[in-house]
Amino acid sequence: MTSLYLVDDHQIMREGLRAMLEAKGHKVLGDSADVTQALADLQRLRPEVLLLDLKLGGRSGFEVLTEMQRRSLPTRCVVLSMSAQPRDVAEVMRMGASAYVLKGSPGIELMNAIEAAAQGRRYLSAEVSSLALDVFLHPVSNDPLRELSPRERQIITMVVNGQSSSEIGLTLHLSPKSVATYRSRLMAKLGVSNVTGLVRLVIERGMNDAAAPAVGRRHSDQKPQLSLFTDSRRQELPTDTKPDAQ
Repeated sequence: MTSLYLVDDHQIMREGLRAMLEAKGHKVLGDSADVTQALADLQRLRPEVLLLDLKLGGRSGFEVLTEMQRRSLPTRCVVLSMSAQPRDVAEVMRMGASAYVLKGSPGIELMNAIEAAAQGRRYLSAEVSSLALDVFLHPVSNDPLRELSPRERQIITMVVNGQSSSEIGLTLHLSPKSVATYRSRLMAKLGVSNVTGLVRLVIERGMNDAAAPAVGRRHSDQKPQLSLFTDSRRQELPTDTKPDAQ
C-alpha cells in the first residue's frame, strides 16, 4: 500500500482516481485543485507519492515542483498530464519528478509509475520516453527559457497567467517590490518589453500550459479514462543519486 495525494483541477478526475487507487489497495490522504492548499497538505500529511497535473486552472504544476524542491519535501512526484510536449517531460524530470504518465495511457501505466516512485525509481512509459528523447536529439538552440532558474520559471508562469505583483507576492511570500524586480529582470533577460511579448515568447517556445489561460486557448474539459485492464510496455530509468536528493 502506498499513501498518495492528488492534485488536479477537475473534481471528477480526482474522484475517479481516488476510487481507482483505493480499489487497488492504496491510501489517498487527500486531494486538491489549489496549489497553495496542496503544498500545505503535502507539508502536513507527508504522503509517499503525489499525483500531479501540470495544468491547474490559472496555476501550474511546475509551481508545485519548484516549491517541493525549495521546501525539501520527501514526497515523490508522478506527473499525470494531458501534455505530450517533449519539453514538459524533460523539464519535470529535471525538476525532480519520479515519473511521467499521459492521461490517455492505460491504468496499468499509472500503477507501474506509482510503484516505481514509491521504491525510489524513475519511470517513463515507452511513449513518454520517446518524447523525452526527442528533446535531447533535437534540442532547441538559443532558447532563453532554458536558462531561467526554478523561481524565475515560477514567476513567469504566474505573470503570463495574469496575476499581479501583489498576488504573486502573496502566494510566494515575497514583497510586491521584489516581484516587480524579478519581473523587470525577466523581461530584460528574455528581450521583451511587455506582458504581450512575454506571452508570445512563451507560446513560441512551447510553455503552452503556462500561457493557455492568458491567451484564451481553447481546451476540452473531457479527459480520457484510465483503463485498469490493459497491459503495456514500460521502461524504468535508473537513478544515480538518492531519489530524495535535490
